[in-house]
Amino acid sequence: MPLGAFRHRDFRLFWSGQLVSLIGTWMQSVGQSWLVLELTGSPFHLGLVNALQFTPILLLSPVGGTLSDRLGKRRILLVTQAAMMVQAFVLAVLVRSGHVRYWHVAVLAVIYGLGRAIDIPARQAFLTDLVGKPDLPNAVALNSVVFNGARIVGPGLAGLLIARFDVAVAFFLNGASFVAVLVALLAIRTEGLPDPAGRLGVRKGLIGAVSYAAATPPVAFTLGLLVVVSLLALNFNVIVPLIARDVLNEGAQGFGLLMSSLGAGAIVGALGVAVLRRGRPPLSLLAGSGAVLCAGVVVLALARQFAVAMAVLAVLGCFQIIFSTGCNTALQLITPDALRARRRDGPPGRGRARPRRWCSIAAARGTSMDQVARGADT
Repeated sequence: MPLGAFRHRDFRLFWSGQLVSLIGTWMQSVGQSWLVLELTGSPFHLGLVNALQFTPILLLSPVGGTLSDRLGKRRILLVTQAAMMVQAFVLAVLVRSGHVRYWHVAVLAVIYGLGRAIDIPARQAFLTDLVGKPDLPNAVALNSVVFNGARIVGPGLAGLLIARFDVAVAFFLNGASFVAVLVALLAIRTEGLPDPAGRLGVRKGLIGAVSYAAATPPVAFTLGLLVVVSLLALNFNVIVPLIARDVLNEGAQGFGLLMSSLGAGAIVGALGVAVLRRGRPPLSLLAGSGAVLCAGVVVLALARQFAVAMAVLAVLGCFQIIFSTGCNTALQLITPDALRARRRDGPPGRGRARPRRWCSIAAARGTSMDQVARGADT
């Protein structure tokens, strides 16, 4: 069934809440980049803020995975979403009052990144609890659809509002949008109960995740590919505001349209994946889409016309989703059922199962690279 994940009530609530919240998140992403350029005019400071925001996601997502096994996923998501709502409102008040400084933006970016480092693994693991393993590929793809649908609406709307009013509007609306996802989480019946294997402790869980990944070639290949493509190709989000301002001579509205074209291509890719994907994507598809992304970034660097840049970004958005969603799904589905069991007494391979969280942390590690690459909030 192409949209099988929608058969589950709690997934429908979760998906709907994200639809509203992620529009606000993309508005804030555009607003934050434009604010940094207004405050400093410096490409270095723009890159530094993005690094401060997403480095915690890259480094601490495995720790977030262990917390989701110890504390329960729905509870974690309620806390992290509320914290990010407060962060958005604080930034909005600072901008509107005229007291905002670059260091304020940098500190709040770190706080946001820390929240996302906890939120992302819990969110991805929660999908399995919401829909079950058979519908997981479809749920991951539909998650990408809503993420990238918001990616079309949010940046375009942010560009128009920033040009018409000021950047504070984007931050206020993002803060308000978190209400939708908090209401949805409160209405969801699935708790995402803690994994008893969480009693093993963070250190043993991380060592187990690394050992499992190293001993499983498809997992090692997928994680390695994520690292390489993320470093070489998937950071183009950071330079889009610079292309808009310095190469194409566009303002906030033009920047928003460029980001919307990126989202339009991404949603085409996400819809294709949601409708056509069956089971685990082949590793050749992951490698091929990664190669297209690297080539697309080179073409983007040569673009000098607004329409050409929009077209290239649309292609990049499409293959970005094919690549990142494919890697995320592969990591979650490569793990055999035995590794998802909750029993932890006895060695693997002798009638007893490894801790579930070993594989969930490995998946969270890959997911963190996906989110760093996309600079987002899924």
